[in-house]
Amino acid sequence: MASKELKRRSASGVKMAAEIGNGPELRKSDLQSSPHECHNGETTSGKSNELVAPVGHDLEVPHPSVDSPAGSGVINGSNPRSRYDRKMSSPMMPAFMVSAPGKVIVFGEHAVVYGKAAMAAAISLRSYLLVTTLSKSRRTITLRFPDISLDHTWDIDSLPWASFSDPSKKKYYYDLVTSLEPGLVEAMQPHLSTISPKSPEDVRKIHKAAASAFLYLFLSLGSQSCPACIYTLRSTLPIGAGLGSSASISVCLSAALLLQIRTLAGPHPDQPQDEAELQIERINRWAFVGEMCIHGNPSGVDNTVSTGGKAVIFKRENYSKPPKVTPLRNFPELPLLLVNSRQPRSTATEVAKVGALKEAHPTVTDSMLDSIGKITESAHELIASPHYDQDDPASIQKLGDLINMNHGLLVSLGVSHPKLERIRELVDDTDIGWTKLTGAGGGGCAITLLKPSTPSISLKDLESKLDAEGFERFETTLGGDGVGVLWPAVLRNGSDEEGGEEIDQEKFLRADGREGVEKLVGVGVLEKREGWKFWR
Repeated sequence: MASKELKRRSASGVKMAAEIGNGPELRKSDLQSSPHECHNGETTSGKSNELVAPVGHDLEVPHPSVDSPAGSGVINGSNPRSRYDRKMSSPMMPAFMVSAPGKVIVFGEHAVVYGKAAMAAAISLRSYLLVTTLSKSRRTITLRFPDISLDHTWDIDSLPWASFSDPSKKKYYYDLVTSLEPGLVEAMQPHLSTISPKSPEDVRKIHKAAASAFLYLFLSLGSQSCPACIYTLRSTLPIGAGLGSSASISVCLSAALLLQIRTLAGPHPDQPQDEAELQIERINRWAFVGEMCIHGNPSGVDNTVSTGGKAVIFKRENYSKPPKVTPLRNFPELPLLLVNSRQPRSTATEVAKVGALKEAHPTVTDSMLDSIGKITESAHELIASPHYDQDDPASIQKLGDLINMNHGLLVSLGVSHPKLERIRELVDDTDIGWTKLTGAGGGGCAITLLKPSTPSISLKDLESKLDAEGFERFETTLGGDGVGVLWPAVLRNGSDEEGGEEIDQEKFLRADGREGVEKLVGVGVLEKREGWKFWR
């Protein structure tokens, strides 16, 4: 992106800040009174001058103070007080939240491994991250993830800033990072080794993976002068079920840290689409870094869907080159029943099954994989057609037929499971929609595209049967919004609190399970809760 274009966008963000933030319009001179270090250590006369002002003010926030990441001495790595700082009266940055969805593979499982197209879409089950800034006297950061019993605190000044500031290794917010720097990964290890020492090793492995994603992003994007904060994660996504929970978390962390260092504009209802897409791309790049910390060699599709929402067509014909990802911005929101079989599965095992079948029966297996690829293409053409109507039974029937065919081929490839077939049998008995496995198979989840005007009594009958057999079910929506922001963390939840209900650490941690989190802060399935904003 050309420097002039970024300057134009930044200036636009400043103008919107004055219009929305109920404060005086900010001038560039207020923000550039003298060259000073940015969060990444470069001066405003250097490369980071592409963004001439802190952006992201479109979020209806109080003006930041010197104790906030937008104030001097926090992002900048130095402590000059500009005229902009002296005008501020808020003691610290307000608590804020970010949220990002999980995903399902709608079409194309396993065929995508062999260069065919796959379709993935966002679901309305989401992760939520609450960021709370502590007082200036505190020098710690805390990562809390109660859903997996993770709670760890680091001393900011003890972290390996020297390694992450090394000019030969340092990455900046605008960089494209395609691999982890081994020296930086090694530098983090002493700070990961003390996590959950009394937990079983399998639990520690999960905790350390989540913490490594957080620390790598925090150290890459922040500075030693960052404020003390608590980062609290809650998720309505089942962990390890192939629904992109780790990508959802990585997107939340990426967006929150980029917001704290003021390198994002918006989201705002009037934001130009090209500007919104730039913010989505920036969040997605760093979310992919988080995914690399967790998975090593991720495909990139999960974080892409979680960041942008809606759906994508994903194709990787050459593993030495990046995959081709085509966003489907007009993907319709469709009612979906998601059922977790609770059967553990291994992606590597299921992929190996198909590989062995292909080796034993190459012609037949190739034909099935080609057919799955054509099903994905047909679904794309159907949904993209101007004649497609999500409320038209005929249109939904065509989509449902493709779901049935895709599942049948996956069964023939040997990647289903008796529990998945039982879920499908129960759905077929009630005749409320079309069901297929999603993801690698061998367990995990099944998705059901619900027929229009499904009788509630039929759905309740099915849910009772699923519950009785020990399955976990979620009524959700396919093709919803991507990453969203609630700034400040205040919602109108029908409470008596003046101006809305403030979401603090205590309330967030006290929310009981998935339903409690959704009730407190959920973006909403059928309605869009006031306060949350999205890059679209």
